[in-house]
Amino acid sequence: MAKQKTDAGHKRRESKSKSRTRSYVFEKDSLGILRSALIELEKGFSNLPSAADQIKNRARFEETILKVADRLKDNYPYFHPLYAGQMLKPPHQIARIAYMLAMWINPNNHALDGGRASSAMEKEAVAEIAGMFGWENHVGHLAGGGTMANLEALWIAGQLKPGKKIVASEQAHYTHSRISGVLGLDFEPVECDHGGKMDIDALKKILTAVDVGTVVATIGTTATGSVDPLPQLLDLREQYGFRLHADAAYGGYFVLADNLRPVTKSSFDRLSEVDSIVVDPHKHGLQPYGCGCVIFRDPAVARFYKHDSPYTYFTSKDMHLGEISLECSRAGASAVGLWATQKFLPPVKGGEFAKSLSAGREAALAMYEKISADRRFVVPFPPELDIVVWAPAARKISEMSRLSREIFDEAAKRNLHLALAELPAGFFDRLPAKIEGDRDTVTCLRSVLMKPEHLVWIDRIWDILDRSSNVVLDM
Repeated sequence: MAKQKTDAGHKRRESKSKSRTRSYVFEKDSLGILRSALIELEKGFSNLPSAADQIKNRARFEETILKVADRLKDNYPYFHPLYAGQMLKPPHQIARIAYMLAMWINPNNHALDGGRASSAMEKEAVAEIAGMFGWENHVGHLAGGGTMANLEALWIAGQLKPGKKIVASEQAHYTHSRISGVLGLDFEPVECDHGGKMDIDALKKILTAVDVGTVVATIGTTATGSVDPLPQLLDLREQYGFRLHADAAYGGYFVLADNLRPVTKSSFDRLSEVDSIVVDPHKHGLQPYGCGCVIFRDPAVARFYKHDSPYTYFTSKDMHLGEISLECSRAGASAVGLWATQKFLPPVKGGEFAKSLSAGREAALAMYEKISADRRFVVPFPPELDIVVWAPAARKISEMSRLSREIFDEAAKRNLHLALAELPAGFFDRLPAKIEGDRDTVTCLRSVLMKPEHLVWIDRIWDILDRSSNVVLDM
């Protein structure tokens, strides 16, 4: 009887999942709203003489677009809950529609000449993001993505702390070392602990040996979602006087989540004390690529951006976004999409958007419980955010890595798309079973459960993983 109830519950969840899938995969109802919005937008320019740009050769136009649609079939189903591999979250419907609506004007948010409305919307949207971290006074803007946003943060760091070293953990995004090279800054990685976080003792050794100008705290690594211990870093800043930059490109929005572990929450609770923050709306913020954001706590850093232009700033005495950005031309449509999304789903604690973040974290916890309770797998540590990493149990690291790749391939045959991550073998040192270290790194399976729908689909995801693992492990 218990088995029948379990099966019935699974079928109900699966039915609910399928229903939810039909409601959001390639939804088309919003296209009617887009048409209404275009008609409304057109009214704002009704005093202009007609200059309609009609489609020429409609048949050829349609044929070309259908060819595009056919080519785009050659993609993983990033939008679907069974895609649980990389950090690819579908934009919200309102973000897509607002972005497309702006494309009929194609504003450029470099200067007010190129996008008055979209520039104002960007300032408002960025202020709302700054508000998530408790900042009322700030300076910041959107960027093409986390790489450009972090580049600006490190550029400012280099201006304020010239000639001094930049440090970030070994699990920080590789762009920090690359950006430092581009900017001519001296960069040094800091060892990680067994949980993928910056090792504080290792950092102290560097701080006592060399002059460090900036420490990058990663608030959600892209490999494991690990969060560097910000309270300890802030204590060290008091002692050594370095600048503290938070790369929260992936994890920043979790400041709104209500189900973080206490140790993780302690870092998010003190984000308001760092000097600069990067967060990517195109990750958890439901935006299309590319949409990153960099914010500085001290508005006075804007002085480093000052430049003269002979033609871009003649229509207004108000601040142009190009005066606080290294990028010149930037898509105003990104700002419009973000602004609309944040008006529809305000980024506040307890709101619908915040609950969707908590749902992703709950999904990761549910997945972790299933995997860690299964003797076929080993898990180095529990998830801090919504990323789970694990590997098949084996006597050798090389064997674990081989089995991970085979399970990855087998799951893909059943439409479950995971990811592979190459992690330090030291992450597994604390496991009860002794593993022969014949390699320095372990190829792990990795699941990014960043879609709120993943919580509903966990049983289905586990079922496919279970069957795929049985095939590979001959069970």
